[in-house]
Amino acid sequence: MRVHFVAIGGAIMHNLAIVLHRQGHTVTGSDDKIADPAKTNLVQEGLYPPAIGFFEERITPDIEAVILGMHAHKDNPELKKVQALNLKIYSFPEFIYEISKNKKRVAIAGSHGKTSITSMIMHVLKECKFDFDYMVGAAVKGFDTSVKLSTDAPLIIIEADEYLASPINMESKFMFYKPHISLVSGVAWDHINVFPVYEGYVNQFRKFVNTTSDAAVFYQGDKEMAQIMSEYKGAAKVIPYDTPQFKIENEQTYIINEGEYKLSVFGTHNLQNIEGARLVCEQLGVSKKDFLTAIQSFEGAANRLQKLAEKDGFVVFKDFAHSPSKLKATVAAAKAQYANRKLIAVMELHTYSSLNKDFWHEYAGSMDAAEEAIVFVDKEALKLKRMPDLDTAEVIRSFGKEGLTVIQDKEELKKKLLTLNFDNSVLLLMTSGTFGGTDLKELMIDLGV
Repeated sequence: MRVHFVAIGGAIMHNLAIVLHRQGHTVTGSDDKIADPAKTNLVQEGLYPPAIGFFEERITPDIEAVILGMHAHKDNPELKKVQALNLKIYSFPEFIYEISKNKKRVAIAGSHGKTSITSMIMHVLKECKFDFDYMVGAAVKGFDTSVKLSTDAPLIIIEADEYLASPINMESKFMFYKPHISLVSGVAWDHINVFPVYEGYVNQFRKFVNTTSDAAVFYQGDKEMAQIMSEYKGAAKVIPYDTPQFKIENEQTYIINEGEYKLSVFGTHNLQNIEGARLVCEQLGVSKKDFLTAIQSFEGAANRLQKLAEKDGFVVFKDFAHSPSKLKATVAAAKAQYANRKLIAVMELHTYSSLNKDFWHEYAGSMDAAEEAIVFVDKEALKLKRMPDLDTAEVIRSFGKEGLTVIQDKEELKKKLLTLNFDNSVLLLMTSGTFGGTDLKELMIDLGV
C-alpha cells in the first residue's frame, strides 16, 4: 500500500509511519517541524522528508491512503491537493480502527494517567506472554516503538485521547475505536483551546463511554465519572476503582493485597493507575497474583516520574505533568514518597491551555506541597502559539504559592537552580515541552548529579 502522512512528526504519527514501513508498505510524509525523538527515528528508518515543509507536488494519484495529523491546518497545501484528487483520508484514530476492527479493542482514556495505565497493561501482558498489538503515547521500556499493528494478534491496547482527530474531523480521537473494554481514569478540564466550556469537555467522556457496549467500563470514581456512569445506557459492566491498600516505608512503596508487592513507581495517582490496569488485565485473563508479580518490575513510561539522576541524597525526576490535576498529583506523590526531603518543583507552562490566563486559576494550590516552586515559560513558545506576553504577577496570584518564582529564560532558570541547596532534596522537572530547549543531561552535570 502507498501511504502518505501529512504532519508525520507527531509522537504517534511517526511511529505509525515506521510500523507501516517495516511491514513493507511504501511510506512518505511531510511536516513543517520535526523534533527529536521523531527526527532521529525517521532518519534511521529512511523516512525523514527530503525537505521540511508541505509541498502539494508530493501528493500524487497513486497514493492509496493519506493519514492526516492534527498539526496540519485546513489550508495545508498537501491536504488541498489530496481533497482535489479525492484520495482516501484517515485521521490516525480512524486508521487504527480500520486496521484493528477484527480484534478485541481495549481503550484507555482519561484526563490524566492514560499513558501510564496503557503502559502498565502492556508491560503485564508482555510478562504474561500474551500476543497483542498496542498504541501508546510514550516510549515504554521493552517496546521498540509506541505502535504495533500485526495481522494475527487477537487483541489491541489503545491509549485513547480526547483531543480532536484532525483539522477536518473535529470529533475526539477516542470516539473512533469502538472498544469492547474501556477505562476512564478521571476527568479534569484540559484542552481549553478546543473545549472552551467545561461541560463540553466533560461531555466528550460521556459520549466515549457510550461507545463501549460489550464487556466492561472501568472508571476512577471521581464526581464527574460517577455522574457520567450513572447515565450509561450500554450493556457493558460498569466497575469503579480507587486507591488500593499500600504503605510507604524507607522511601519505597508497597501494594498490600494478600501479600506485599514492592513497586518501582510511586504516588497515589500511580497506585490508582495500577488498580485500573489490574482490573483490565483480569478482564483479559490475567490472575491477580500474576498481575501484581509482573507490575513490580514496571518502571514507568518515558517522562512519567522518570528518574534522571541520583547522588548523595539528591534525586531528580522528570514528569510530563503540565495540567493542574497532573501537576498537583505529581508534586503530592514526590512529597509523600520523600517525606523527609526538601522538594523543589519546576514546571513549564507550555500548552495552549496552560498559557491561557483564563485557565490559570485552575492551578491554585497545585504546587503547595513543594518547599521551592518555580514556573517557567519560554518566550519563543508564546510567539509560536501567538499568545500575549506573560503577566508574571497574574501567574503568581493564580498559583497562590508563597514565594513562587516565575522565569522566562532558560539561562536564568539554570542560574536559579545553581543557587539552590540540593542536600537531602528532590528536584521535580515537569513539562510537556523542553524548558526552552534545555539539555537536561548537561543540566544534570552542572548540578553535580
